[in-house]
Amino acid sequence: MRNPIVAANWKMHKTPSETEDFLRGFVVLAKAGEPVDIVIAPPYISLAAASAALTQHDSIKLAAQNMHYEQSGAFTGEISPLMLREMLIHYVILGHSERRAIFGETDEIINRKVLAAHQFNIKPILCVGETLEERDAGRLEEVLTTQLKGGLAGVSADQMINTVLAYEPVWAIGTGRTASSAQAQEAHAFIRSVLANLYDPETARRVRIQYGGSVKPGNMEELAMQPDVDGALVGGASLESGSFWEICRAAAAGATRKASA
Repeated sequence: MRNPIVAANWKMHKTPSETEDFLRGFVVLAKAGEPVDIVIAPPYISLAAASAALTQHDSIKLAAQNMHYEQSGAFTGEISPLMLREMLIHYVILGHSERRAIFGETDEIINRKVLAAHQFNIKPILCVGETLEERDAGRLEEVLTTQLKGGLAGVSADQMINTVLAYEPVWAIGTGRTASSAQAQEAHAFIRSVLANLYDPETARRVRIQYGGSVKPGNMEELAMQPDVDGALVGGASLESGSFWEICRAAAAGATRKASA
C-alpha cells in the first residue's frame, strides 16, 4: 500500500507573512491527522518562514519549487541543492510544465537536477505530462516515455523509490479542466509500466505517482481511488488552508476506500 502524498505548489504566490498566516491555520486543521503525506512548496523567499512555522510539526514537509543542478557558482538568481539541504528541505519540484514551456528546460537539464537532488538527499517530485495538441495527436505514450527516460537517466532503482512522479496533463493546469478519473488512471498505469521496463515491476509498484491538474476537494477522492493514483500536486486550490486540507482528507479517504476494495 502506497501512502498518498499531496503537495501544495504555490507558484509565485504568498509572501513570508502570508505563508506564516496560512500555516498558522493549516497546522490546526492538520492536527486531526490523516494517513497522507503533506508537502508545502512556497516560493524561495518564503521557505525560511515556512520552516520556522513548522518547527513543531514534523508531519508536514517542505519542498522547493525548483533548483539548479550545481551546488555553487556564477548562476545569478539560482538556488543550489546544497542551500536547500542546509534548510532541511525534503522535496523539490522538478520539470514542471511551466519550467519546460516558459523557461525552456529540457529533459537533459531536468535530469541533471534530479541527479543533483538525490546527491544531496532531497527527494525529487518529477513532473511529466502532455499538451492538448500532443494528446489529440495520439502522442501521449510517446511524450511520457521520452520525458521519463530523459528525466530519469542514471537514476538507480533505490533512488527511484525515493522519487515522486507527478503526472500533469498540461491542458488541465489552471484551466478548470480535469482529466477524468479514467484518463488519469490510464496515464498513471502507463507511467508505471514504463518504470517496470526501466527498472523492475517491484520498483515500479513502490513509486508514488501524483496527479496534477485543476485538483479540487470535489474531485480528489475519486482520483485517489484509482489503482495507480497516489495523491496530487495541487496548484490554485492549495492557496487557501481549508481547501487544501479538504484535498488532503479526500486523498486519504480515496486511498482508504481503494485499499479496502
